[in-house]
Amino acid sequence: MTFGAGEYIYDVVEDWGRLPTGWSRGVIPAVACDAADRVYVYSRSEHPLVVFDRDGNFLASWGEGMLEHAHGIYIDADDNVYCTDCNTHCVRKLSPEGELVMTLGTPGQPTATPGGPFDRPTDLAIASTGELFVSDGYNGRRVHRFSPEGQLLLSWGEEGDGPGQFALPHCVRVDKHDRVWVCDRENNRIQIFDTEGNFLTQWTDLLMPAGLHFDPSADVVYIAELTQRVSIFTLDGELLARWGGARISEKPGEFRGGPHGIWADSHGDLYVAEAQTDARLQKFRRRR
Repeated sequence: MTFGAGEYIYDVVEDWGRLPTGWSRGVIPAVACDAADRVYVYSRSEHPLVVFDRDGNFLASWGEGMLEHAHGIYIDADDNVYCTDCNTHCVRKLSPEGELVMTLGTPGQPTATPGGPFDRPTDLAIASTGELFVSDGYNGRRVHRFSPEGQLLLSWGEEGDGPGQFALPHCVRVDKHDRVWVCDRENNRIQIFDTEGNFLTQWTDLLMPAGLHFDPSADVVYIAELTQRVSIFTLDGELLARWGGARISEKPGEFRGGPHGIWADSHGDLYVAEAQTDARLQKFRRRR
């Protein structure tokens, strides 16, 4: 089966990702790829961070005994891996070898300051300056900017549906222009800010946007929408391709749990994570 449109046509790769015998996938909120196209699957399971090659062969497992409640994942240009641990209120930075480098927040302790970091954070992204942006999240309803060393520099947002307000800031990413994109999932929109937190614009042709990823080789953004849909836009908002919809489906390439995380490798192949028990991580191979 094929999906997409125009220059963004994909074949679904069925049964991608082979786990060791006896392992289960659990709930899969997020996925990311490093510079070598290794695929990092972040799950709520006994093996929270599993690494595959692009053909789906198991390579390694990280985070046992440390990563407790997977939500968002981000890999930087140096292949450091940032894992947002939602229910334990922290973000952990891991080296390319899987060693703990830095922790933002205090594991297991939500903030004692209203609106401060963190109270069930959801994701992290990095600007060209190296500054870190965290969406905070289910209870915080804010975005926080940190120095590369982890010092809090700025916070913005509050509960609501107006500009700069959030019902649920579910994912954050920074584009090549250093604009900060926030999936305001329950408000069915993406809000776009500058790095000082000033509202620039919003996109509303979306159904519960849960995650997004920028193509580093093109002015394209891939968006995972929780209501069983994937959309591909230019950075100017032109819709290039879209598939899925409100219907829950078990068919390969369609969605039963709702796309929650999304990433593209250097070949343009897409990986889409569905956040549900015994979830699927689906790979879509782009036709060239």
